[in-house]
Amino acid sequence: MQSFLEALKKQRWDDHRYYHHSRINQSLHLVSAMSFLAAYFTIFTSPVASALIGWLGAMVSRQVGHFFFEPKGYDTVNQASHEHKEDIKVGYNLRRKVVLLSLWALSPLVLWLNPTLFGIFPQPVNDAQFLRHVGQVWLTLGFGALIFRTVQLFFQQDVQTGLVWLTKIITDPFHDIILYYRAPMYLLRGELIDPMEEVSQRA
Repeated sequence: MQSFLEALKKQRWDDHRYYHHSRINQSLHLVSAMSFLAAYFTIFTSPVASALIGWLGAMVSRQVGHFFFEPKGYDTVNQASHEHKEDIKVGYNLRRKVVLLSLWALSPLVLWLNPTLFGIFPQPVNDAQFLRHVGQVWLTLGFGALIFRTVQLFFQQDVQTGLVWLTKIITDPFHDIILYYRAPMYLLRGELIDPMEEVSQRA
């Protein structure tokens, strides 16, 4: 258990120091974290609504931060290139995210072209039923993406790394709120990039 917790702590630390330099990205992660918590609570009463909140609110805000605001140049704080960080990313790096987000964005189109999804769903009789089917597909895609990457890590690295990553992803909303609740305040002060002083102190 101690080894598991240490590995979890390391994955969280590496995720923060490598991939969350932008205060805008951090602020969007705060929005994402709160949206994910809403989705967590909603899943017990309305799984479809939970999927819609999770993808449209939490995932969109989170990935906008990574794709458009996080610096892609050389990371002087960690002395690492963007390419190196992409290669060592444990979870979904930008290339993998493009594939995942493409599947997410195309799934409503597939349902529009084939409303029963090859017989899986009944024919929707109104927009609400169509939206419900979209939510079900997104919910399945979300769980599938988690399971796929976890099992992939079992083979690429080891079982503990996969389970640690899965635990990290599930608990990220709670951790992100603790880590980034001050980010909007820094933004209002005009600070666009986190100086990452804690990284220099631990170096």
